[in-house]
Amino acid sequence: MKKLKYSLIFFILALSIFYVKTASRAQGFDPNNIISDLEIMDYTSMDLADIQKFLENKHSYLANYSCPDAAGTVKKAAEIIYNAAVKNYDCGGVSLSDSPSEEEKTLKCKKVTINSKFLLVLLQKEQSLIEEISPSQSHLDWATGYGCPDSGGCNARWQGFGKQVNSAALQFRDYLDNPQFYTYRAGNTYTFTNPYGVISQEPITVTPANQATAALYNYTPHVYNGNFNFYKIWQRYFTKVYPDGSLLQVDGELGVWLLQNDLKRPFLSKTALATRFDANKIIKINKSDLDKYETGAPIKFPQYSLIRSPRGTIFLLVDDKRRGFASLEAFRRMGFNPAEVINASWEDVNYYAAGTNITATSTYPTGALLQNKKTGGVYYVTEGIKAPLVDKIFLTAKFKNKKIIKASPTELEQYQTAAPYLFGARLTLT
Repeated sequence: MKKLKYSLIFFILALSIFYVKTASRAQGFDPNNIISDLEIMDYTSMDLADIQKFLENKHSYLANYSCPDAAGTVKKAAEIIYNAAVKNYDCGGVSLSDSPSEEEKTLKCKKVTINSKFLLVLLQKEQSLIEEISPSQSHLDWATGYGCPDSGGCNARWQGFGKQVNSAALQFRDYLDNPQFYTYRAGNTYTFTNPYGVISQEPITVTPANQATAALYNYTPHVYNGNFNFYKIWQRYFTKVYPDGSLLQVDGELGVWLLQNDLKRPFLSKTALATRFDANKIIKINKSDLDKYETGAPIKFPQYSLIRSPRGTIFLLVDDKRRGFASLEAFRRMGFNPAEVINASWEDVNYYAAGTNITATSTYPTGALLQNKKTGGVYYVTEGIKAPLVDKIFLTAKFKNKKIIKASPTELEQYQTAAPYLFGARLTLT
């Protein structure tokens, strides 16, 4: 009976280890290759405004936090992060004036750069400062964990947010530039214990595939949870998994978002969504995946809305373009009702790209469905371009209120041919 009990315990432990390894693989985590050298060194990835916007979007305490930088000058957190990543210098062994200028440091010191995104992930991994709305002073003082070894105790020399961020940037760049001085190097094999691991405390053998991954182990010498957490945060913040044009909805929430130009744009009404896109294409996702994208301008108006600018100009909205009316006569000739015009702000108007003006002789300004009398093929026609409809779904989902107009092959030849019509796509000439 005792033998059976121990066998059952062994089986459960083995199953747990298998589950951990399987779960890690499922999340794409490879302890040998956590981040690439190119990613960690891409110091052009964010400018100062990008960092500030990122902190604001995360509702981070750091968005409004100011403190002394490494040189003792009070600056906002975003500027401290940006300067540490882009305007940092290694001036060890160099004689400088009491208040060295940027020009003097450029001439005498070694320029040190690293990816701002990397520092942002490090701040979240070490003290949760990116998403923390009310951090303790201790968390701010030891923001990147620099000078705080696992063996215990922090070196007061490196205390303070400014020093922490600056020192971490310098340290990681030195890991990359001088790997021969550090314990863990790319290409060599090491066994890491994981004494603080919640996921696993089993020893793991790792062969760092590059200097960046080796640098992470020199800074945090275990896989779980530290470097695994770094990977998860990096993926959540900066690795996008859905293509442009995707419709996304957080599981359990009502709002729908359009991914466009790497931004998430919220629909403010069901008609704004239904008149432009197929709701059956909405992808249910986790909130953490949606949080990877910064928020863009909301989609307020349904397709073919009429809006009036503060100056009084009336525009017809077609997809992402605004088409102004060349004259009141053009507006009347199209049969539009003045009561349908919505007053809009300049922000609303300027989001839409300027399209061709609508004149009294314009044809199909809101688009039309023309059917070839000879072949039966149906085209969506607008602004002198025709796009074939290759699936009947468009007739019911996108153009259910549009009448099909019979047209001769000669008339259709007057329009340039675009690629087949797709939901939400701009017409592209073939």
